[in-house]
Amino acid sequence: MTQLLSAPEPEQRPLWTPKDATATGTFKFKQFVNSKRGLSLETYDELYAWSVTDIESFWTDVWEFTGTVCSEKCTQVLESEKTMDQIPRWFIGSKLNYAENVLQGMAGSPRVAIYSAGEGRTISSLTFSQLYDKVRLCASAMRRAGLVSGDRVAGYIPNVAEAVIAFLATASIGAIWSSTSTDFGTTAVLDRFAQITPKLLFSADATCYNGKLHSHVEKLSAVARELPSVSRVIVVPYDDKQHADITQIANACYWDEFLVSADSSTDLSFAQLAFDHPLVILFSSGTTGKPKCLVHSAGGLLLQHRKEHHISQDLGAEDVLFYYTTTGWMMWNWLVGALSVGSAIVLYEGSPFKPATSTMWDLVDSLGITAFGTSAKYIQTLEDIDYRPKEHHSLATLKAVYSTASPLKPNSFDFVYEHIKADVCLSSVTGGTDICSLFCGANTSLPVYRGEVQARGLGMAVECWDGEGNPVLGQSGDLVCVRPFPCMPVYFWGDEGGKRYHAAYFDHYPHVWYHGDFMIIDEATGGVHMLGRSDGTLNPAGVRFGSAELYNIVDTYPEIADSLVVGQQHGVDERVLMFLQMAEGHQFTADIAKRINLHIRSHLSPRHVPALTLPVAGGIPYTINGKKVEIAVKKLVSDLYRVAQESGPDAALATVKADEKATSTLANPESLIQFYAMPELLR
Repeated sequence: MTQLLSAPEPEQRPLWTPKDATATGTFKFKQFVNSKRGLSLETYDELYAWSVTDIESFWTDVWEFTGTVCSEKCTQVLESEKTMDQIPRWFIGSKLNYAENVLQGMAGSPRVAIYSAGEGRTISSLTFSQLYDKVRLCASAMRRAGLVSGDRVAGYIPNVAEAVIAFLATASIGAIWSSTSTDFGTTAVLDRFAQITPKLLFSADATCYNGKLHSHVEKLSAVARELPSVSRVIVVPYDDKQHADITQIANACYWDEFLVSADSSTDLSFAQLAFDHPLVILFSSGTTGKPKCLVHSAGGLLLQHRKEHHISQDLGAEDVLFYYTTTGWMMWNWLVGALSVGSAIVLYEGSPFKPATSTMWDLVDSLGITAFGTSAKYIQTLEDIDYRPKEHHSLATLKAVYSTASPLKPNSFDFVYEHIKADVCLSSVTGGTDICSLFCGANTSLPVYRGEVQARGLGMAVECWDGEGNPVLGQSGDLVCVRPFPCMPVYFWGDEGGKRYHAAYFDHYPHVWYHGDFMIIDEATGGVHMLGRSDGTLNPAGVRFGSAELYNIVDTYPEIADSLVVGQQHGVDERVLMFLQMAEGHQFTADIAKRINLHIRSHLSPRHVPALTLPVAGGIPYTINGKKVEIAVKKLVSDLYRVAQESGPDAALATVKADEKATSTLANPESLIQFYAMPELLR
């Protein structure tokens, strides 16, 4: 890795400042803390320092300030005698329910809870009252289907209202929800769901993307056949008036038929469960083996999402939050979490550019969206095609724009303020599936500086460490978190003894969460510059997966002797590179690359397809211990591209060197030389 020795020069003038910081959620929370604790905290820095020092008081105050409902209070806030890597429990003895905290008091509310939109669909809505009733019926039907607390419910499902209803119904019972998007192929889905043995499977008969209608029945049938634990498959119709034939799917019924099986006279009940009772299972792929199954708790996600949405981002009952996401990304769970602070949410299924480039911004005007979430790549695309939303739309209600998946480059900050809206709180945010939330992100009480994430999140003891494990400011290093927080996964599903959990986050630095991101904390502003991933996890357009998923497919080709898959930082995004070592007697051709890519697309997803597939004659790099060398190659090819863009290809080839520490562990260090002879990597 080429370390940045110092942070970029701080922008002296912020791009945005709050009109009245005393009206923000953060200010009100600070006043609440000062009054309750007898403190005199004044600045955000002071509040933040207190929040990561007296963590038990901080999270207790978040609970009270956000009005979190429980049937039994805790007897102990935190197992403080445990180190962070021992995964200490929070709010021991408390009993609560996630769905109750979302739906309590909403049985008769006429306010809109969910707007649903998408390609080929008219916009529809559900009030909180209607949502409550749908969840009531769905939960009753689930119970009649034999679902009990601790069972798993899977969603191979598009981003539609029925997904939210099924999730909340699952939570009300104490069962565990897990979902993935319909663009995943059967292999990728089974690699995930087969590990957690779901009892119920929710899906759809068709989806629409990029102007094309895609039947989902065949893929769903293939998945259901390989999941013997599934006793019922519930199918959401794409077209209410014309159902597809689903008779080939065993134990399948349509959504309305499933709800008819409910006891319509039964009220919605909420199982009272421990704070750390599992709520969802998310999947995060490492570089080896099948995807990791991260179990997140109901209490942890409820508190964290309420803190982020209500305190940091100022969202409440008057707000409408949109985030462009699928059900397979943690941002879906984060989006749904806004219901718990009374905000309406907008679900969108399909391409963001269909039927027109204006589609997303049409939603802002028609639905009164106040907070708009997207990816850095989407904003970059608007720049590339020179589409300027403010020239075509009112955007009168828009107060905030969130960007994630990859760092938002400084020029994109300029684009947002010049061509979207001058008076918005623009927040590049960073976190991950691992915590189903944010380490650093938006805060409406703080200014926005060009190229920066606004702040480290309250209660998240984030530090930047150099390679020796020393905290640093103003220079690049690893993002670590040094104190426990409630939304740490409670465990990994099927992880006997917690070995995979420990290896994922605590092997790098003892007793400290290592997240695998490079960062800089700016001394002058307190903001954060994100520099990309520091491990071998692949992360194109913010969709994280492991190289093992691609290796499993490539290994089925006898003409391929070996392969290596790495991510390359490529401007604002990351692209996936696949290097193939051909078997003896076989030559690399464009046809073999095409066949492999089609295989990956159909069995995994379009997002898994490498941007470049290139042959290597010098062999795949391996360590002395026989492990493929991904991280060192990723650093090398990323540095080659970066320097080539900054100073030209000749400068890149002359100055970029492989990481010496990593090279010393290679069995075949000469294999790194071949990457300098690939001009494709420089452009």
